[in-house]
Amino acid sequence: MKQIITNPFSVFHGTVQEVVGYFSTLAAECAVVIEEHRGHRLVYEFLNYTITVFSLSLPLKHSSLIRSANHPFTSISGTSTATMENVAIFDSPGKGRGLKATKEFWAGDVIFSEPSLSAVVFDSLAERICHSCFRRQDKLQRCGQCKFAHYCDRTCQRAGWAEHKQECSAIKAYGKVPNENIRLVARIMWRLDKEGSVVSDMQLTTLEELEDHIDDMQEDEMKEFKVDIHNFLDFWPRNSKQHTIDVISHIFGVINCNGFTVSDQRGLQAVGVGLFPNLCLVNHDCWPNCTVILNHGNQSAVNTMFHSQRRIELRSLGKIAEGEELTVAYVDYLNLSEERRRLLKTQYFFDCTCEHCKNHMKDDLKMGGREVDGVKPSEEQVKEATDYSFEMLEKMDKARLNGDYHEVVKICRECIEKTEPVLADTHIYLLRMWSTLSEVQAYLQYFDDAAEYARKMVEGYMKLYHPNNAALGMAAMRAGVTHWQAGQIEVGHGMICKAYAILMVTHGPTHPITKDLDAMRMQTEMELRMFKQNEYVYHSMREAALKNKPMTMMHEPKSVEEGIKNLFHRRK
Repeated sequence: MKQIITNPFSVFHGTVQEVVGYFSTLAAECAVVIEEHRGHRLVYEFLNYTITVFSLSLPLKHSSLIRSANHPFTSISGTSTATMENVAIFDSPGKGRGLKATKEFWAGDVIFSEPSLSAVVFDSLAERICHSCFRRQDKLQRCGQCKFAHYCDRTCQRAGWAEHKQECSAIKAYGKVPNENIRLVARIMWRLDKEGSVVSDMQLTTLEELEDHIDDMQEDEMKEFKVDIHNFLDFWPRNSKQHTIDVISHIFGVINCNGFTVSDQRGLQAVGVGLFPNLCLVNHDCWPNCTVILNHGNQSAVNTMFHSQRRIELRSLGKIAEGEELTVAYVDYLNLSEERRRLLKTQYFFDCTCEHCKNHMKDDLKMGGREVDGVKPSEEQVKEATDYSFEMLEKMDKARLNGDYHEVVKICRECIEKTEPVLADTHIYLLRMWSTLSEVQAYLQYFDDAAEYARKMVEGYMKLYHPNNAALGMAAMRAGVTHWQAGQIEVGHGMICKAYAILMVTHGPTHPITKDLDAMRMQTEMELRMFKQNEYVYHSMREAALKNKPMTMMHEPKSVEEGIKNLFHRRK
C-alpha cells in the first residue's frame, strides 16, 4: 500500500505542555495577514525564502508582502472552497491515469479534501483508539454487542454505528475478530452494496477502475493474500450480498496498493488504515509538489449531525501552474535514488523516472565525505566510515528495541566520534545517529546533548529535503522543544519559528500539531522578551516554575516502525 514518509528516522512523540513560544517573525505575520486580508495572497516566493534563510538562533524579521487582489487563492487557513473542480483526470506519460490542476495554486492551498470510503483501526490498537473518530483516549467504552469496537462515548458510538452495524453482527456470528485488512474490505463492500460504486458526487473514480496489481505480487505475498481471501469468505455473512472471488480479490488488491494510513488526532502515530479513491489517482514523484495530511474534522458536538467528516487534504507545497500534474511522495526522499527505485518497484510495481532518480540528485550529499578547508577524505575512508556506521546502526536498533537506552547512547557516541570527522553532515547514516541520540538523550533528560545533536540533524535535513517537507517541519519542532528544555531559548525560538512556517503549509493552522506550535510560539516570545530584558530574572523565574511544576518526561523513544513514518499504508 502506498506510503508517504513524514520522518524516516525519528518521530516527535507527544508535546511538552510547558513549552513556551511565540513568533514575531514572518510565520506569525503570515497568519495575521491571512486572517486580516482574506482577499489577498501572501507572496509565495517570500515565504519560501524566509523558510530557507531562517536562522537557527533568532528568526529574521521581515515585513509582510501581499499579492494583488486580482489573484484569487485558496486560503492557507483552510477556509477555502477546495473541491474536485480544482483537478482533472488525465493520462500522465509513462504513469497511466493521474490528476492535474485546473487552476493555479500556491503554498499551503488545499487542492481537495476527501472523506474515506471506509477506515478501520489497526488490530494492535483496537482497545486504545476510538473506532469512530480515531482519537486516542485513556478510557473507551466498549460495544456491548461484539465486545470489540471501542468508542469515546455514546456520541462517537452513534456516529460510527452506520459503519459498524453489519460488522458488529458479523463478528458475533463469526465468533472472533478478523484482521484489519478483512475488516476494511468488508466495510467497503457493505457500503458499495448499499450505495453503489459511486458514493458521492465528488468521487472521480470507482474501485473497479483502480489497479490491484495482483499479477505483480511475489509468491510469499500471494500466499498471505489467498489466506486473507479464504478467511474473508468465512467471515462474510450469508445474509449479505454474495460476490465472486474476482471481485473480492480486486478489492483486497486495491487496498494493498492504495490503503492510506489514518493517524491519531495529533498526527503523530499511525492508528488505522482507510481507502480514499480520489487520492489513489495522485501519482508519485520523489520531489513532489503536494503533500497529504489527515484532518479529523470536528467531532466535539453532542449531536452527531454537527460533526464534520474525517478526511484527507491534498495540500500544495509550492506554486503549481494550471495544467501541472499533482504528485506526492510514496517513499522517503532521504533514501538513495537506487533504494527509492527498488522500493517503488517492489511495493508499488512501477519504475520511477523522475529527474531526481534519473540524475541521482543529492546522492553525493547523502553518502559524501566531510570537506575541511577544501580537503576531502579519500573514497576508501568514506567507504570504511560508511560501512562502520551501517554496522553500528544495526547494533543501535537492536539495543533500542530492547529498551536499553544507555547502550544506545554508548553506541551512538562511539560511532559519531569515529565517523563525524570523515562523513559529511548530510550523510544519511550520520543523520540517523544524530536523530536517535538526540531523541534518546531528551528522554533521559540530558537536554544539552540532545539539543546539540537535534540542531545538527535539522541542519542536515535542510540541505536535503524540500523546504516545505513535513519531515523537516517535524524535526525542527522537536529540535525547538529540545533547545527550550535545555534553556537555549533563542535557538529554540528560531527552531519553533521554522517548524511553524513549514507546518502552516503542510498541515494548515487548524491541525492539532500546528495549534501546539502556535501555543509554543506565544510563550517562547514572552520568555524571549523576559530573557533579553533581564537574563538573571528570567533564569530565576524559569527555575522556580519548573520546580513548582516539574516538566513532563519525554515519551519513551519507540522504534521507527511504531511511529507514523508512513502516510500511505502498505501491509508488511
